[in-house]
Amino acid sequence: MKAKWLFVFLVLTLLQGCSVTRFAYDNADLYLRWQANGYFDFQAEQSEELDRNLAAFLAWHRAKALPKYAHIGEDAAARMLRGLKQEDLEWGYDAVRAQIREALGAAAGAAAGLLDQLSPEQIRHFERRLAEENRKFAKEHLQGSVAELHKRRLKRNLERLEEWFGPLSDAQVERVRRYSTRAPDSAELRARDRQRRQAELLAMLRAREATRRLGPWSQNWEAGREAAYVEAFRATYVEYVELLLDLDRTLSTEQRERAARRLQGYATLASSLSR
Repeated sequence: MKAKWLFVFLVLTLLQGCSVTRFAYDNADLYLRWQANGYFDFQAEQSEELDRNLAAFLAWHRAKALPKYAHIGEDAAARMLRGLKQEDLEWGYDAVRAQIREALGAAAGAAAGLLDQLSPEQIRHFERRLAEENRKFAKEHLQGSVAELHKRRLKRNLERLEEWFGPLSDAQVERVRRYSTRAPDSAELRARDRQRRQAELLAMLRAREATRRLGPWSQNWEAGREAAYVEAFRATYVEYVELLLDLDRTLSTEQRERAARRLQGYATLASSLSR
Protein backbone atom coordinates (compact mmCIF):
# COMPACT_ATOMS: atom_id res chain seq x y z
CA MET A 1 0.00 0.00 0.00
CA LYS A 2 1.27 3.49 -0.76
CA ALA A 3 1.96 4.63 2.77
CA LYS A 4 2.05 8.36 2.04
CA TRP A 5 -1.51 8.46 0.69
CA LEU A 6 -3.22 9.82 3.76
CA PHE A 7 -0.61 12.44 4.61
CA VAL A 8 -0.49 13.82 1.05
CA PHE A 9 -4.27 13.58 0.74
CA LEU A 10 -4.78 15.61 3.90
CA VAL A 11 -2.24 18.27 2.96
CA LEU A 12 -3.91 18.75 -0.42
CA THR A 13 -7.43 18.92 0.99
CA LEU A 14 -6.41 21.31 3.74
CA LEU A 15 -5.60 23.78 0.99
CA GLN A 16 -9.19 23.68 -0.25
CA GLY A 17 -11.17 25.05 2.69
CA CYS A 18 -12.94 23.93 5.83
CA SER A 19 -16.00 22.17 4.41
CA VAL A 20 -14.00 20.33 1.74
CA THR A 21 -11.38 19.24 4.25
CA ARG A 22 -13.90 17.91 6.76
CA PHE A 23 -15.75 16.02 4.04
CA ALA A 24 -12.47 14.62 2.69
CA TYR A 25 -11.20 13.48 6.06
CA ASP A 26 -14.52 11.98 7.10
CA ASN A 27 -14.46 9.98 3.87
CA ALA A 28 -10.75 9.15 3.87
CA ASP A 29 -11.53 5.46 4.34
CA LEU A 30 -13.45 5.44 1.04
CA TYR A 31 -10.65 7.24 -0.77
CA LEU A 32 -7.93 4.98 0.62
CA ARG A 33 -9.96 1.84 -0.07
CA TRP A 34 -10.43 2.98 -3.67
CA GLN A 35 -6.71 3.68 -4.02
CA ALA A 36 -5.69 0.38 -2.44
CA ASN A 37 -8.01 -1.61 -4.67
CA GLY A 38 -6.70 0.26 -7.69
CA TYR A 39 -3.18 -0.86 -6.84
CA PHE A 40 -3.81 -4.39 -5.60
CA ASP A 41 -7.31 -5.50 -6.68
CA PHE A 42 -8.14 -6.95 -3.26
CA GLN A 43 -10.62 -9.82 -3.16
CA ALA A 44 -13.30 -11.03 -0.73
CA GLU A 45 -11.75 -11.57 2.71
CA GLN A 46 -8.84 -9.32 1.79
CA SER A 47 -11.28 -6.43 1.32
CA GLU A 48 -12.77 -7.06 4.74
CA GLU A 49 -9.31 -7.06 6.31
CA LEU A 50 -8.48 -3.87 4.42
CA ASP A 51 -11.53 -2.19 5.94
CA ARG A 52 -10.47 -3.23 9.45
CA ASN A 53 -6.92 -2.04 8.88
CA LEU A 54 -8.05 1.32 7.50
CA ALA A 55 -10.39 1.85 10.46
CA ALA A 56 -7.57 1.11 12.91
CA PHE A 57 -5.14 3.41 11.11
CA LEU A 58 -7.58 6.30 10.86
CA ALA A 59 -8.48 5.96 14.53
CA TRP A 60 -4.79 6.19 15.37
CA HIS A 61 -4.37 9.15 13.04
CA ARG A 62 -7.28 11.06 14.55
CA ALA A 63 -6.14 10.46 18.12
CA LYS A 64 -2.37 10.74 17.79
CA ALA A 65 -1.39 12.56 14.59
CA LEU A 66 -3.95 15.35 14.17
CA PRO A 67 -3.22 17.01 17.54
CA LYS A 68 0.44 17.23 16.51
CA TYR A 69 -0.53 18.74 13.14
CA ALA A 70 -2.57 21.34 15.01
CA HIS A 71 0.38 22.28 17.18
CA ILE A 72 2.72 22.54 14.18
CA GLY A 73 0.21 24.72 12.31
CA GLU A 74 -0.21 27.13 15.21
CA ASP A 75 3.53 27.42 15.71
CA ALA A 76 4.14 27.92 11.99
CA ALA A 77 1.48 30.66 11.79
CA ALA A 78 3.13 32.58 14.63
CA ARG A 79 6.53 32.27 12.98
CA MET A 80 5.13 33.49 9.67
CA LEU A 81 3.58 36.57 11.24
CA ARG A 82 6.78 37.62 12.98
CA GLY A 83 8.92 37.02 9.86
CA LEU A 84 10.82 33.91 8.85
CA LYS A 85 14.39 33.04 9.76
CA GLN A 86 16.41 30.10 8.56
CA GLU A 87 15.89 28.23 11.81
CA ASP A 88 12.11 28.53 11.30
CA LEU A 89 12.34 26.85 7.91
CA GLU A 90 14.61 24.14 9.26
CA TRP A 91 12.19 23.56 12.14
CA GLY A 92 9.27 23.26 9.71
CA TYR A 93 11.14 20.85 7.45
CA ASP A 94 12.16 18.64 10.37
CA ALA A 95 8.68 18.73 11.90
CA VAL A 96 6.97 17.63 8.70
CA ARG A 97 9.54 14.88 8.09
CA ALA A 98 9.00 13.58 11.61
CA GLN A 99 5.23 13.44 11.11
CA ILE A 100 5.62 11.67 7.77
CA ARG A 101 7.89 9.07 9.34
CA GLU A 102 5.44 8.47 12.17
CA ALA A 103 2.47 8.14 9.80
CA LEU A 104 4.42 5.82 7.51
CA GLY A 105 5.28 3.59 10.44
CA ALA A 106 1.65 3.40 11.55
CA ALA A 107 0.41 2.79 8.00
CA ALA A 108 3.00 0.08 7.43
CA GLY A 109 1.98 -1.63 10.65
CA ALA A 110 -1.64 -1.67 9.52
CA ALA A 111 -0.90 -2.80 5.96
CA ALA A 112 1.97 -5.29 6.26
CA GLY A 113 0.02 -8.40 7.19
CA LEU A 114 -2.41 -7.93 4.31
CA LEU A 115 0.40 -7.27 1.85
CA ASP A 116 1.99 -10.59 2.78
CA GLN A 117 -1.18 -12.29 1.52
CA LEU A 118 -0.96 -10.92 -2.03
CA SER A 119 -1.10 -13.42 -4.88
CA PRO A 120 1.46 -13.33 -7.71
CA GLU A 121 -1.20 -11.86 -10.00
CA GLN A 122 -1.99 -9.08 -7.51
CA ILE A 123 1.72 -8.24 -7.31
CA ARG A 124 1.92 -8.14 -11.11
CA HIS A 125 -1.13 -5.84 -11.09
CA PHE A 126 0.69 -3.55 -8.65
CA GLU A 127 3.81 -3.64 -10.82
CA ARG A 128 1.78 -2.55 -13.85
CA ARG A 129 0.30 0.36 -11.88
CA LEU A 130 3.78 1.48 -10.81
CA ALA A 131 4.93 1.37 -14.44
CA GLU A 132 1.97 3.56 -15.37
CA GLU A 133 2.93 6.08 -12.69
CA ASN A 134 6.51 6.08 -13.91
CA ARG A 135 5.35 6.90 -17.43
CA LYS A 136 3.33 9.83 -16.09
CA PHE A 137 6.32 11.05 -14.10
CA ALA A 138 8.55 10.85 -17.16
CA LYS A 139 6.04 12.73 -19.29
CA GLU A 140 5.86 15.60 -16.79
CA HIS A 141 9.47 15.77 -15.61
CA LEU A 142 11.70 14.19 -18.26
CA GLN A 143 10.16 14.56 -21.70
CA GLY A 144 10.51 17.74 -23.72
CA SER A 145 13.17 20.29 -24.54
CA VAL A 146 15.23 21.96 -21.83
CA ALA A 147 13.16 25.12 -22.29
CA GLU A 148 9.90 23.20 -21.93
CA LEU A 149 11.10 21.43 -18.78
CA HIS A 150 12.21 24.73 -17.23
CA LYS A 151 8.85 26.29 -18.09
CA ARG A 152 6.97 23.44 -16.37
CA ARG A 153 9.22 23.64 -13.36
CA LEU A 154 8.69 27.38 -13.00
CA LYS A 155 4.92 26.92 -13.38
CA ARG A 156 4.84 24.31 -10.61
CA ASN A 157 6.89 26.49 -8.27
CA LEU A 158 4.76 29.58 -8.91
CA GLU A 159 1.51 27.70 -8.40
CA ARG A 160 2.74 26.20 -5.14
CA LEU A 161 3.84 29.56 -3.72
CA GLU A 162 0.79 31.49 -4.90
CA GLU A 163 -1.46 28.96 -3.15
CA TRP A 164 0.04 30.27 0.07
CA PHE A 165 0.84 33.93 -0.60
CA GLY A 166 -1.58 34.88 -3.33
CA PRO A 167 -0.44 36.66 -6.51
CA LEU A 168 3.29 37.39 -6.54
CA SER A 169 4.79 40.68 -7.65
CA ASP A 170 6.96 40.86 -10.76
CA ALA A 171 10.07 40.98 -8.59
CA GLN A 172 8.92 37.95 -6.60
CA VAL A 173 8.18 36.02 -9.80
CA GLU A 174 11.66 36.86 -11.06
CA ARG A 175 13.16 35.53 -7.85
CA VAL A 176 11.23 32.27 -8.28
CA ARG A 177 12.46 32.14 -11.87
CA ARG A 178 16.07 32.40 -10.68
CA TYR A 179 15.51 29.59 -8.21
CA SER A 180 13.92 27.42 -10.89
CA THR A 181 16.96 27.92 -13.08
CA ARG A 182 19.67 27.64 -10.40
CA ALA A 183 18.45 24.66 -8.38
CA PRO A 184 19.81 21.34 -9.72
CA ASP A 185 17.60 19.48 -12.16
CA SER A 186 17.45 16.13 -10.41
CA ALA A 187 14.49 14.64 -12.28
CA GLU A 188 16.54 11.83 -13.81
CA LEU A 189 18.00 11.01 -10.41
CA ARG A 190 14.56 11.11 -8.81
CA ALA A 191 13.19 8.78 -11.48
CA ARG A 192 15.96 6.27 -10.90
CA ASP A 193 15.49 6.45 -7.14
CA ARG A 194 11.73 5.92 -7.50
CA GLN A 195 12.31 2.84 -9.60
CA ARG A 196 14.92 1.50 -7.16
CA ARG A 197 12.49 1.87 -4.26
CA GLN A 198 9.70 0.29 -6.28
CA ALA A 199 11.92 -2.69 -7.09
CA GLU A 200 12.77 -3.09 -3.40
CA LEU A 201 9.09 -3.04 -2.46
CA LEU A 202 8.16 -5.55 -5.15
CA ALA A 203 10.92 -7.90 -4.01
CA MET A 204 9.67 -7.56 -0.43
CA LEU A 205 6.12 -8.44 -1.49
CA ARG A 206 7.21 -11.42 -3.56
CA ALA A 207 9.24 -12.73 -0.61
CA ARG A 208 6.26 -12.12 1.76
CA GLU A 209 8.49 -10.11 4.07
CA ALA A 210 6.31 -7.02 4.53
CA THR A 211 5.43 -7.87 8.13
CA ARG A 212 9.08 -8.00 9.04
CA ARG A 213 10.54 -5.25 6.85
CA LEU A 214 7.91 -2.77 5.63
CA GLY A 215 7.92 -0.51 8.69
CA PRO A 216 11.65 0.32 8.83
CA TRP A 217 11.87 0.38 5.04
CA SER A 218 9.00 2.86 4.63
CA GLN A 219 10.37 5.23 7.26
CA ASN A 220 13.93 5.24 5.98
CA TRP A 221 13.18 6.37 2.42
CA GLU A 222 16.56 8.10 2.01
CA ALA A 223 18.61 4.92 2.51
CA GLY A 224 20.41 3.67 -0.56
CA ARG A 225 20.23 6.87 -2.59
CA GLU A 226 22.91 7.58 -5.16
CA ALA A 227 25.53 10.01 -3.94
CA ALA A 228 24.68 12.32 -6.85
CA TYR A 229 21.02 12.40 -5.81
CA VAL A 230 21.91 13.12 -2.18
CA GLU A 231 24.10 16.02 -3.31
CA ALA A 232 21.46 17.40 -5.70
CA PHE A 233 18.74 17.11 -3.06
CA ARG A 234 20.83 19.00 -0.53
CA ALA A 235 21.69 21.71 -3.04
CA THR A 236 18.03 22.12 -3.95
CA TYR A 237 17.11 22.36 -0.28
CA VAL A 238 19.68 25.12 0.26
CA GLU A 239 18.44 27.03 -2.80
CA TYR A 240 14.81 26.71 -1.70
CA VAL A 241 15.55 27.99 1.80
CA GLU A 242 17.29 31.00 0.27
CA LEU A 243 14.31 31.56 -2.02
CA LEU A 244 11.84 31.52 0.86
CA LEU A 245 13.96 33.86 2.97
CA ASP A 246 14.28 36.28 0.06
CA LEU A 247 10.53 36.15 -0.59
CA ASP A 248 9.81 36.67 3.10
CA ARG A 249 11.72 39.96 3.01
CA THR A 250 9.47 41.20 0.18
CA LEU A 251 6.08 39.96 1.37
CA SER A 252 3.32 42.50 1.65
CA THR A 253 1.23 42.58 4.81
CA GLU A 254 -1.60 40.96 2.85
CA GLN A 255 0.62 38.16 1.58
CA ARG A 256 2.06 37.44 5.02
CA GLU A 257 -1.32 37.44 6.71
CA ARG A 258 -2.78 35.21 3.98
CA ALA A 259 -0.09 32.57 4.60
CA ALA A 260 -0.51 32.84 8.38
CA ARG A 261 -4.30 32.46 8.06
CA ARG A 262 -3.86 29.31 6.03
CA LEU A 263 -1.47 27.86 8.58
CA GLN A 264 -3.79 28.77 11.45
CA GLY A 265 -6.68 27.31 9.49
CA TYR A 266 -4.71 24.11 9.12
CA ALA A 267 -4.21 24.04 12.89
CA THR A 268 -7.87 24.76 13.66
CA LEU A 269 -9.10 22.11 11.25
CA ALA A 270 -6.69 19.48 12.52
CA SER A 271 -7.74 20.20 16.09
CA SER A 272 -11.43 20.04 15.16
CA LEU A 273 -11.05 16.85 13.13
CA SER A 274 -9.17 15.18 15.97
CA ARG A 275 -12.31 15.53 18.09
